[in-house]
Amino acid sequence: MAVNRAAKTMITSLIVLLLIAGVALIVILKFTGDQNDGHAQSIDEIVEHSYKTPEITTDLQDGSFVRIQFQVMTDSKNAKQEVEKREFQLKNILIKELAKMDEEKFKTGLSDLEDVVQLKLNEVMTEGSITDVYTIKKILQ
Repeated sequence: MAVNRAAKTMITSLIVLLLIAGVALIVILKFTGDQNDGHAQSIDEIVEHSYKTPEITTDLQDGSFVRIQFQVMTDSKNAKQEVEKREFQLKNILIKELAKMDEEKFKTGLSDLEDVVQLKLNEVMTEGSITDVYTIKKILQ
């Protein structure tokens, strides 16, 4: 009978501890979660945190020339300022990536180019990150 009583006490204590842990977990997740959950940036914030690159003219692998310009979206004002300072690195990334492309790949692979630019810029960023890259102008000659 002593064993049954000890087992019941132990099971009851375990259930109470699990309930307390569950409530504590819910409280912690509720009050320490990301404060911007479900909050999309307004268009004004997007514009404020975006950077328009200068037009860049360079050649492709097959000798064609291209003039291209991007709108780089960042996650903060500090990240935008950093991208402005890293303009030379952005140009370097674009020249190297475009030199690998021929005319056909350029026509069909702009999304891939935008993804590569975003990835490579994020590799060098220290203040925030690049959230998106949009091609806003392109001319193929």
